[in-house]
Amino acid sequence: MLIVMNHTATQADIEAVNQAVAEMGFSAAPIPGSERTAIGVLGNQGYVDDSKILELPGVQRVIHVSKPYKLVSRDFHPEDTIVDVAGVRVGQGCRPVVVAGPCAVESEEQIVRTALFVKKAGADMLRGGAFKPRTGPHTFQGLREEGLELLALAGRESGLPVVTEVMSPDSVGLVADYADLLQVGARNMQNFDLLRELGRIRKPVLLKRGMSATVEEFLAAAEYILAEGNEQVILCERGIRTFETATRNTLDLAVAPLIRELSHLPVMIDPSHATGKRSLVPPMTLAALVAGAHGVLVEVHPEPEKALSDGPQSLTFQGFERLMADVRRMTDFLGFARE
Repeated sequence: MLIVMNHTATQADIEAVNQAVAEMGFSAAPIPGSERTAIGVLGNQGYVDDSKILELPGVQRVIHVSKPYKLVSRDFHPEDTIVDVAGVRVGQGCRPVVVAGPCAVESEEQIVRTALFVKKAGADMLRGGAFKPRTGPHTFQGLREEGLELLALAGRESGLPVVTEVMSPDSVGLVADYADLLQVGARNMQNFDLLRELGRIRKPVLLKRGMSATVEEFLAAAEYILAEGNEQVILCERGIRTFETATRNTLDLAVAPLIRELSHLPVMIDPSHATGKRSLVPPMTLAALVAGAHGVLVEVHPEPEKALSDGPQSLTFQGFERLMADVRRMTDFLGFARE
């Protein structure tokens, strides 16, 4: 349920509604707006009698929301959320961002060299995995804390905010010490203990869609983070598992405009994991921008043929340079001012 206050409602009116909601056994979540305040009601599992609420001073109307996600919904939060990642703004009205770097941090030379190159080519953030959730246990699992240290070093050397994956609740604090944006991988989208822990920190979170997750399940996963108080969440489509085997996954580009309709959170696209093929990454990057994505994640490696993970989908330096030239032309065409 969403309680919409009149634009003339006083703070005392808002507090009276909060108290009434609490007396009904639910939690009130005030949502300040530019013109009026709305109050979300959390904890109800079914229809709530709104007659007492409607009688309170300052209440304009009550909207009954049936979605399993509320804080994520535009019904509760009609204004777009802008997520600030160490000075890089992601969201509606901002120029789309490009997050680039290798799938995994392999060495100091590799990650620093890549960071300096993608920065020069125009990337906004640096990505790199220190903890790698791989399908097979005998494949490269990442450098772990050493990888975090090297990634942070590369971020300082290049001046780019860094993005890396966190895999378990007990490592959230460690990863947050090094990273500017904490990524939840597809395999952990419904690791609810991890999501709750990320909701308790005050660093932005990049939540990837699960391999077989519906959009409703995806948004409900984000709700776990917001419900703990962290509203700085970016959603990321990285392809879903279908019957098709010609590509690594099936890129669901319709998710970008659909999520923008359903939610106030920004949405990004990962064409590297979605396609698994280097040749498909550039056209799908441009398609994502046309579809309305607020940014893209692209894997880049100095020597993809020697990469310890995901080499076939990683762009070469030259390929990334060409892609960034196309991205600049596309964003200019879409009407975004250059910063």
